[in-house]
Amino acid sequence: MGVTRRRLPHIYSPGQTLFVTFHLAGSLPVSRRFPAGAINSGEAFVVMDRLLDASQSGPRWLAEARIAVLVRDSIYHCGVTDYDLHAWVIMPNHVHMLITPRTLPSRFMRRLKGFTARQANAILFRAGKPFWQDETYDHVVRSPREFHLTANYIAENPVKAGLVRAAEEFRWSSVASIRG
Repeated sequence: MGVTRRRLPHIYSPGQTLFVTFHLAGSLPVSRRFPAGAINSGEAFVVMDRLLDASQSGPRWLAEARIAVLVRDSIYHCGVTDYDLHAWVIMPNHVHMLITPRTLPSRFMRRLKGFTARQANAILFRAGKPFWQDETYDHVVRSPREFHLTANYIAENPVKAGLVRAAEEFRWSSVASIRG
């Protein structure tokens, strides 16, 4: 079992499926507010994801085809050695992946985010500027039911965000890539 700590603790067990989310630096509003009272990490994630989906300000570079292709290809490339890729979606300002790691997630996420940040910043003429938010959200998937719900959440994220009417219409997802 591996444990890493930044702002959030990240606890990994070999072969345990993870739901991973990472977003562009500056994509969450600084003035974001969470509901009053104590909320758990799952509820906080839903609030954050809704903020990302509804955001009309901040960077939305992942909506650009050349950046989305770079990220998609990098997700597949890392999947060859680092994880089994079950589902993914590239939203305009964030990415969701459902994976079963074969190597330490902190290592492949550093490589995935580092490579895509350098390449995207070069495409955007932004060398040396932060591209991704440092912190990555991850959640251990504990049951087949949770796996199914998470895969569905990922597939339906573009629909819930109002980007398309049906998941199959969204170009930057595992649902669309299955269709060809």
